[in-house]
Amino acid sequence: MIEIRKSEDRGYADHGWLKSYHTFSFADYYDPRHIQFGPLRVINEDRVAPGMGFGTHGHRDMEIISYVLEGELAHKDSMGNGSVIRPGDVQRMSAGTGVRHSEYNHSADATTHFLQIWIMPNQQGIEPGYEEKRFDAADKRGRLRLVGSPDGAEGSVVIHQDVRLFAGLIDGDEAATLALQPGRQAYVHVARGRVTVNGQPLEAGDAAKLAGENAVSLEKGADAEVLVFDMPA
Repeated sequence: MIEIRKSEDRGYADHGWLKSYHTFSFADYYDPRHIQFGPLRVINEDRVAPGMGFGTHGHRDMEIISYVLEGELAHKDSMGNGSVIRPGDVQRMSAGTGVRHSEYNHSADATTHFLQIWIMPNQQGIEPGYEEKRFDAADKRGRLRLVGSPDGAEGSVVIHQDVRLFAGLIDGDEAATLALQPGRQAYVHVARGRVTVNGQPLEAGDAAKLAGENAVSLEKGADAEVLVFDMPA
């Protein structure tokens, strides 16, 4: 079974300095049909204006992943971490018992375009943690590269949940397939471009829920960047 969620059906908020599409219910956007998918709770597609950002705020008991598509995002947190993430970087912050952080676009003229992803952890009250890894475009070209997993396999960031996160770049004749084991389901988010997912044509911002399928198949891409979440059904 494949269920398609079109980009234009997502929630949307325009705060002036921030323009955000919400895949799942978030803040003032509420849709009882789209609360979460398995432990996947938030995929916000954010565009942050130059010189603007999210002031210091707190989180608890959530795995927070930032994936930059364009521009730069400066991060500081109460654990003492400070960094600037760029396209190719995957940042994971485990909020655990509580953490405070800020995120800013310090550019004078370029918008920061990134995905903010929240995954509910498999255990509450863990010690807060931070991790950042880089995955070059060549590592994702024409394949699905593991970038997040419960055990840090293949150099991926560690997610405190039974979720494996893959990123791929698909263009032209390139194709990629991810086998799904029995009892697993997948969520596919097209970050940009166009691609066919299990025979269904999708565009930037579109998504597909796959349940009872044997595999995720990506083909016929046009500058596509895709994230695939493999999780228990």
